Amino acid sequence: MTPERRAAPTATVGVEACARPGCAEAIVRHLSLPEARKAFPDLADGLRSVALCRLHYKEWKKRTKESRKLDRLGW
Repeated sequence: MTPERRAAPTATVGVEACARPGCAEAIVRHLSLPEARKAFPDLADGLRSVALCRLHYKEWKKRTKESRKLDRLGW
């Protein structure tokens, strides 16, 4: 016999949305504002961290890949 598993909640009530203008997807990562501005310079001021959805986090990774690689080489 297998134990009963609870289903993951499907409601999006109270879920934060992505910080990119026009995107309403659920967030998966938070980045510092200066780090997020490297890929998205149009983000709003006054934030300490920026919430990004899966799609925009992936886009941030692609846009900053070279600079993050160079940062790691400095160690």
